[in-house]
Amino acid sequence: MNTAIKKQRYTFEEYLALEEKAEFKSEFHNGEIYAMSGGTPVHSQVAGNIGAELRSALRDKNCISYTSDLKIRIETANRAVYPDASVFCGDLVYYEDRKDVVTNPILVIEVLSPSTADFDRKGKFMLYAQLPTLQEYVLIDTEQPYVEIFKRQPNGKWLLSTYTKLTDIVEFESIDITVPMSEIYLKVQFEKDTTK
Repeated sequence: MNTAIKKQRYTFEEYLALEEKAEFKSEFHNGEIYAMSGGTPVHSQVAGNIGAELRSALRDKNCISYTSDLKIRIETANRAVYPDASVFCGDLVYYEDRKDVVTNPILVIEVLSPSTADFDRKGKFMLYAQLPTLQEYVLIDTEQPYVEIFKRQPNGKWLLSTYTKLTDIVEFESIDITVPMSEIYLKVQFEKDTTK
């Protein structure tokens, strides 16, 4: 997670007021505000690739994908976060009629960075899992071809599917689309040799 802005604690309403005037995005975690740091070129490229694929695949569906500019409120955990990508089907549900905070994603994607991977994999997953509308939580690695999809099952448990080859076809069941791994990682130059 990124660095806290100040030591004091804020209410969610105070955070919203501060962010309206801020020159940068920040996430809200139970009273603490964390400034969002910039991403690497690979992180941005992967996020752009998956965003483009989602947009194209959802063109004729009653769903729409959003970038990391859309804030999602997780009220039960007193959090507000900016996932790298998210998908909503049907109408958006706004937090207290605010047009800049939504509460009902069906799918959330986080593109992993080495500094945030542990939090995205454990901490953020536990937060997102509290959203009753969420059906899939997706993690995309930036150091190697590796995608994890956690799918909510009818019994409330989560099933993990992993994709590890550029020839794999990633299945997003919640929105009934598939995306080739090669498109998610289009033009990505990995620092490590991923052929071994």
